[in-house]
Amino acid sequence: MSDVSKRSTIYFDPKLHEALRLKAAHSHRSVSDIVNDAVRASLAEDQEDLAAFDQRASESILSYEELLNDLKDHGKI
Repeated sequence: MSDVSKRSTIYFDPKLHEALRLKAAHSHRSVSDIVNDAVRASLAEDQEDLAAFDQRASESILSYEELLNDLKDHGKI
């Protein structure tokens, strides 16, 4: 994989674009830096979610009806 930056065209909602440009100016960062950080954070969150799914794969599965009955039995509903 190359470390050379790649160019892409992204279409933003006009108000989001305005907010992004203002944030970039206020923080003395480029729009690209802010977008790259946001994408990295989103991908890291996805990776954490997938790891959690893997960890919970062996847990038993309750049907919706079983869950409601359990909540009722324990006075939660």
